[in-house]
Amino acid sequence: MIPRSSEPTAAEASAWADVLVRRRLLHAAVLTPTGQWLVQDRPEGPVCVLSGPADVVALAATIQHRTRSTRSESR
Repeated sequence: MIPRSSEPTAAEASAWADVLVRRRLLHAAVLTPTGQWLVQDRPEGPVCVLSGPADVVALAATIQHRTRSTRSESR
């Protein structure tokens, strides 16, 4: 993986959150006025608090890695 040259922005985190929810990889992702994110992986699941854009991007990378690993195993 190539290291990032800058910190993730709020716009980047928002784009990733939107993709994860649209593709049903997360149930919900909501940006709070404080800059934290509330995320929930399933409707009845717990709500997790992420501290900012870097955490959202890291979560997206983790989900993407997990999804790709699962696909590779099923081939």
